[in-house]
Amino acid sequence: MNDVDTSLSGELSQAAQLYVAHLAVERGAAALTIYAYRADLSEYLLFLQQLHVASVHDISETHILKYQEMLVARHYARTTIDRRLSVVKGFHRFLLSDGMCEQNPAARVALLKKMQKLPDVISIDQAQHLLDSIDISTPLGLRDRSALELLYGCGLRVSECVQLQLSALNIADGYMRVCGKGNKERIVPVSGWGLKMLVRYLEDGRPAILARLKSAPSTQTVYLNVRGGALSRQMMHRIVARAGLSIGVKNLHPHTLRHSFATHMLAGGADLRVIQELLGHSDIATTQIYTHVDRSHIREEYEHAHPRAHAHI
Repeated sequence: MNDVDTSLSGELSQAAQLYVAHLAVERGAAALTIYAYRADLSEYLLFLQQLHVASVHDISETHILKYQEMLVARHYARTTIDRRLSVVKGFHRFLLSDGMCEQNPAARVALLKKMQKLPDVISIDQAQHLLDSIDISTPLGLRDRSALELLYGCGLRVSECVQLQLSALNIADGYMRVCGKGNKERIVPVSGWGLKMLVRYLEDGRPAILARLKSAPSTQTVYLNVRGGALSRQMMHRIVARAGLSIGVKNLHPHTLRHSFATHMLAGGADLRVIQELLGHSDIATTQIYTHVDRSHIREEYEHAHPRAHAHI
């Protein structure tokens, strides 16, 4: 390839030509480097054109994330994906510094090699068996099942789950207010099995726990210990670990359920931005660790994306 693909949009092609010239003249890049940059830029700009992007001013961070997801879906090596993303990031830095754009949409897009390694996740079948294995014939069993449904079904952090307040629940509309890191609140939908078991626990489990006490405390925390106080993080860890052992998974951690939620959502077709909002990530780069998943089953809405969002109250 001696030049950037001239069949592309005139403005996109011209911008790429200027960048390649900048590499050759001002940075003295080697001929093979120029060749590789031209090939990678042509692929990137062709992808943008397929998304009906005709101007450098119309390129957004979302477009670049979709390009990265496409590379992942094609099973390119991580080093190849990072090389092509590096070309994209360099291209947009050039556009900004040369005054062709007012902002750099690639600035916050992280390379895969800089992302933290994704902890182990359990499979969808394992998650189903894990939750179905919990005995819900007792008040504490209802509590444990409900809490694990929220950890996996809503992607809550263990601290968010144990600190959840009754006043934060909107059962009628199917959502809850969650207090995350830095006391930052977010709205999280709860439906299907998560909502079903939450209602069961609130109607049958929580009142039964309090009824056993001579003097029930006035706590408004959703999940209670046997003394009527708030369930601790340590106890939640033990509940999750015990449930894991019941299906043959050792040392199962609550955060593994959160990671499994995000991984299964992405595999089900959920948009990365939606997952970012549900998890409460302030930076999309944190959520990008899940783009290693092969998105083979495309669905558009949360109800269809998550495997436990299909029960009726």
